[in-house]
Amino acid sequence: MTASARLGQVQVGDGFPVRIMAAINLSPESFYKGSVADNAKEVEARVRTAVVEGAELIDIGGASTAPYLKVGVPEEVEKSRVIAGLRSALQGVGGRKVAISVDTVRASVADAALRVGASVVNDVSGLQADPRMSRVVRERGASLLAMAHSAGSSRARPIALVSRALRRTLGSAERAGIDERLIVLDPGIGFFRNDPGTATSSQQTLMPWYEWDCEVIANLQRLRPLGRPLGVGLSRKSFLGKILSLESPEDRLSGSLAVTAIAVSNGVQLVRTHDVRETLQAVRAAEAVRARGPRARLAS
Repeated sequence: MTASARLGQVQVGDGFPVRIMAAINLSPESFYKGSVADNAKEVEARVRTAVVEGAELIDIGGASTAPYLKVGVPEEVEKSRVIAGLRSALQGVGGRKVAISVDTVRASVADAALRVGASVVNDVSGLQADPRMSRVVRERGASLLAMAHSAGSSRARPIALVSRALRRTLGSAERAGIDERLIVLDPGIGFFRNDPGTATSSQQTLMPWYEWDCEVIANLQRLRPLGRPLGVGLSRKSFLGKILSLESPEDRLSGSLAVTAIAVSNGVQLVRTHDVRETLQAVRAAEAVRARGPRARLAS
């Protein structure tokens, strides 16, 4: 089974190199302070650097979606951050063939961003948080990076629950009339928790959350029957802090690169990262090895 999709003007999936999405955060409350751009000039400079280093997608976020952070950002604050950030990001892109994504679960923020110049919506709720999101994506002709999200608590195995959640999202997208060729799926690394829930987290009680993340990464190939390209965000996440005993995200780059290479080996086609240059090197090395292994025929 082959799978490909278009995020903005960037083709993602089988037959294409693994794409790199650079995360640019505009929210001071973000878990990794090193990812936060404080002003318009810094946004523009970071975007320009990310593109030079090899990013083909830029993801702009105006409110942290980290599932363990219990901080709220008013809708109008998020929207104003995103609009200002997008305008600066467009300056940094400078007409290059780079897609700009908005990281939000709010339909009004997505709509405003798509009007300004974004072409992709990165919804960590998988269209579940805001019932208006599906309509906005369809009416604006946007692409969608949709994360697995499960309401309620569950003791299902990781891949079974992630697959079920993603199928529900695909069903919502189909009912709304969103073209599946514009959809990439994300298994939600870091978002399936067994601590008190937040608006963006999915609850599971089967195993410690960091073991959950490791099991999903180890079994990404089992999500291929969904028929959509897979993207992951692994960069400096809390599961790495737990398994490596590294409290600060600033110390988690090496671990991020290690699990990124494993994820690529296991079939992902898009990687969202805070560290474009280093991640691209890890991705290309992993791709070269993957191309010589027995799993390469799965994509043929």
